[in-house]
Amino acid sequence: MDYKLKVKLIHHDAKLPYRANEGDAGLDLFSIEEKIIKPGEAELIRTGIQMELPRGTEAQVRPRSGLALKHSITVLNSPGTIDEGYRGEIKVILINHGKEDFKVERHMRIAQMVIAPVLQVKLKQVEVLSDTVRDKGGFGSSGK
Repeated sequence: MDYKLKVKLIHHDAKLPYRANEGDAGLDLFSIEEKIIKPGEAELIRTGIQMELPRGTEAQVRPRSGLALKHSITVLNSPGTIDEGYRGEIKVILINHGKEDFKVERHMRIAQMVIAPVLQVKLKQVEVLSDTVRDKGGFGSSGK
């Protein structure tokens, strides 16, 4: 199937999302503004783009590993979900987990966006669920 992601630039400094290498899952998102993110604080960063996702998909906004490793900058609500019907400006919530101020610069790659299919399931309320080997074992229950 040939999926098309329609992108509208709504700011003169906006850049189209960019796939650095053929076969990469993520498209880089770019900032259109300069902002300082203080340690322990989060900021909403504008990208200057709007988009129309292909039917039956979502966009997941994820951290860039280089920013996380080198500067302790990540996407606060990772992964952030952009629903198919949303047509507003794409914005990214970045948080600074580091010890120093971090400067977001204009045209900086701030996050990556992965387009993924979404299953539209029907909900069914039941009284009993099937048993599994794991059953109700939660956090750390696998012993690994």
